[in-house]
Amino acid sequence: MTVSNPLRTLLATLIITGLGCSGPEKPEVEAKRPKKSIFKQRTQEVGEFDPKAGKQVSDSKIQATNPLLAGLEAYGPAAEKVTKLAVDHHLNLYNAVHGHYPKDHAEFMREIVKKNNLQLPKLPYGNTYQYDVANHKLVVIKGEGKK
Repeated sequence: MTVSNPLRTLLATLIITGLGCSGPEKPEVEAKRPKKSIFKQRTQEVGEFDPKAGKQVSDSKIQATNPLLAGLEAYGPAAEKVTKLAVDHHLNLYNAVHGHYPKDHAEFMREIVKKNNLQLPKLPYGNTYQYDVANHKLVVIKGEGKK
């Protein structure tokens, strides 16, 4: 079998470059490590809601601005909704058994969060959980990351 000259040249080039006959080695550049992901992180941190503080309460609505990132943008509001439903369930059970909702933030933390070992998903953009004692609801306060 005979091989044409251009094909021989191509094969020789592939063999030489495949064997590592390139120039001097370049130093390896370390890839930047991404920030620690919040997706599997949990928390039991719940602050006390102060309506006079002027903080913006999240409406938990999904606002996808980029079709390619819509799933990631939906994570925060979806996590908020699911967590609020779970906490509402525990609050309603507590009310049914005791005849009242937790009277203050300390009782909420002790009887609802700690006693049930609730592990709330970490929220993006610095958003935080707070307990609204007057309305017996878990609210999410918007952080500095995204308004």
